[in-house]
Amino acid sequence: MTFVNRSLAVGVLVAMVSFEGVEAKNAADTETRALTLEDIYSPDKEKRLDFSGSVPSIRWIDDESWVERRGPKDDDEADKVLVKVDAESGRAEPFFDHAKMVEQLAALPGMDEDTAKKIAYGSLNLDENNRRALINQAHDLFLYDLETEEARRLTFDPKEEVGEEFSPDGRFVSFIRDYNLHLLDLESGRERALTDGGGPDLFFGRLDWVYQEEVYGRGNFKGYWWSPDSGHLAFFKLDESKVREFTVVDHLPTELTTEVTNYPKAGSPNPEVKLGVVSALGGDTVWLDTSKYESIQHLIVKVGWTPDSEKVIFQVQDREQEWLELLSASPATGKSTKILREESPAFVNALGMPEWLDDGGFLWRSERTGFQHVYRYDTDYQLVGAVTEGEWEVRSLHGVDEDAGLVFVTAMEESPIAPHVYQVGLDGKGLKRLSKQSGSHSASWSKKQTYFYDRWSNVTTPTQARLYRRNGKQVRVVDENKVEALDLFEWGPVERHQVKTRDGFVMEAMLMKPADFDPSKKYPVLQYNYGGPHAPVVRDAWGGQRYAWHQMLAQKGYLIWMCDNRSASGKGIKPTWEAFHRMGQPELADIEDGLRWLMEKPWVDGGRLGIWGWSYGGFMASYALTHSKMFKAGIAGAPVTDWHLYDSIYTERYMGTPQNNPEGYDATSVTKAAKDLSGELLIVHGTIDDNVHFQNTVQLVYELQKAGKAFELMIYPKSRHGVRDKDQVFHLQRTMTDFLLRKL
Repeated sequence: MTFVNRSLAVGVLVAMVSFEGVEAKNAADTETRALTLEDIYSPDKEKRLDFSGSVPSIRWIDDESWVERRGPKDDDEADKVLVKVDAESGRAEPFFDHAKMVEQLAALPGMDEDTAKKIAYGSLNLDENNRRALINQAHDLFLYDLETEEARRLTFDPKEEVGEEFSPDGRFVSFIRDYNLHLLDLESGRERALTDGGGPDLFFGRLDWVYQEEVYGRGNFKGYWWSPDSGHLAFFKLDESKVREFTVVDHLPTELTTEVTNYPKAGSPNPEVKLGVVSALGGDTVWLDTSKYESIQHLIVKVGWTPDSEKVIFQVQDREQEWLELLSASPATGKSTKILREESPAFVNALGMPEWLDDGGFLWRSERTGFQHVYRYDTDYQLVGAVTEGEWEVRSLHGVDEDAGLVFVTAMEESPIAPHVYQVGLDGKGLKRLSKQSGSHSASWSKKQTYFYDRWSNVTTPTQARLYRRNGKQVRVVDENKVEALDLFEWGPVERHQVKTRDGFVMEAMLMKPADFDPSKKYPVLQYNYGGPHAPVVRDAWGGQRYAWHQMLAQKGYLIWMCDNRSASGKGIKPTWEAFHRMGQPELADIEDGLRWLMEKPWVDGGRLGIWGWSYGGFMASYALTHSKMFKAGIAGAPVTDWHLYDSIYTERYMGTPQNNPEGYDATSVTKAAKDLSGELLIVHGTIDDNVHFQNTVQLVYELQKAGKAFELMIYPKSRHGVRDKDQVFHLQRTMTDFLLRKL
């Protein structure tokens, strides 16, 4: 199977593209059949096919070896052992005795053999020396020493313990219990609280919902940071007393179950944040000076330390995130000093912490030119110059080899839809692409940047893994990941296009056609869209189950169209600013331009255009059907239907507050435009979605009913922002497929 760009019209920028190592899956010598929903989503594991396979996820433990979990590829988790792998040769040996770990853990109070086995053969939280594992089981902490093969129970408290972590030197374990930061000395077994007074309205060292979701990473509730020398901890104090609660209801039990969460919606009070430092030995907290920001409801969006542990480094933004300041502060006095400031006519993204250099200078990522690039600062925190530059983006800064004068990054210089791995001189000279195959690359570097482990895929090839030396020379293929299920089916071609908007912006697009495509026929079009800021769906990467479902729809006679509106394109930050204070409006204009270009083709049925998406994509689908007449049908999954209802930090970054932008909020509301629904709409939503609340769908449904509009609705009890239960997933995909077959 090939993936080819074809020039079909004046004004379309195209280039011929083919992918190495991808053989046609519709070869004449292979008997194929049609894809079915059961092949892709069956709840029965024996009937459901694996369209992606797997390659090892690794953790480098030094410059020559890594650890990975290894076992049968068709086995979800059980019986996969952790092995140590020599990078160069591929030789592997057990990293520890798993059976011994099971035996030792099972002998402890609060453990049984089944639980111990799940832990031993599961993902482990290891210390920096990869010698001990920290385990959180039933809200208590356990320790297992991989060398001595001894297990210990560390805590005996019925209260929940979260955010557990080893100190850098391995002497202590830190954790949050009862909203306070605690420390346990592993040698003496002594435990002490480093803070007191915590409670449901006052968090010490623990993140609340909005900080973990929008700032520090979904599922990460740890709001403290060890100094490199293990002498101190910086931690958050979050005052939640003014933050409004939101209740999620599980309707399945006879006695309803509720979850009450502090959830600041756009324009409502945020948690008040302070940053403190406390000694690992205990004592008084030193509060870092952020007094000049308190009147603007500031956010603290990144926290860390200098390598010598002499300074706390943190980043502050105003509530609407129009600027960002990088500061350093003394852990002894709390006095803070501004290092630099980033500003924007719209919003500033927090991109990461400084990458410190041996002389005390650092590398810093910024979007100040409209594209994310790396800059070098000296020991006086003065700008030396750009390390990377151009009309393309750096996506990741992996590290520096100062002796060789090299910086290693992942960037989009080669293609706007496929990240590659690069090296460049600290002086900004000699940019060199290290990854070879066309497609998307994700690199994991060894400790001294001698090797990088490369996970690669393209639109027609599931992920493969290879090992390279830093100069880009391949050492070996780690896992070619041949997915046998792909040979069972005839796959339709996927074309890449570049389409100009009415004002000349070049949008990236992909078109999937039926394998038996006939240019003399007319085909309906289904557009898959996300559309959110800097979140493209057009990627030269393997798409897994969704790709297979789209291929199944193509088999049934649909064209599958993906076209990234400019604010979603990932082509720098400037195009994203187009949606500033008016989300939905410019995105829809670009979507319509892409479809108008496609409708010029004689084989497109312009009266049968559909759109579907989830989350922001659900918002765009419902927005399109209430603000455009182009669409015959649409599916809105877990949609935001009015931005007043979504969380403050995400929404205000792009929309400002409702108080400062009331017209923008009204204009972008799907609920307020319910009376204008045009086309057939299916809404799907999980009833206990704690991210985009089910309230969004209920409010839209109510307004559609009042306006006398027909629509379809499917809810998924016990499902959150994504539907995960296998039976419900199958039901969801069947419901969506049936809707499209009936309405499009």
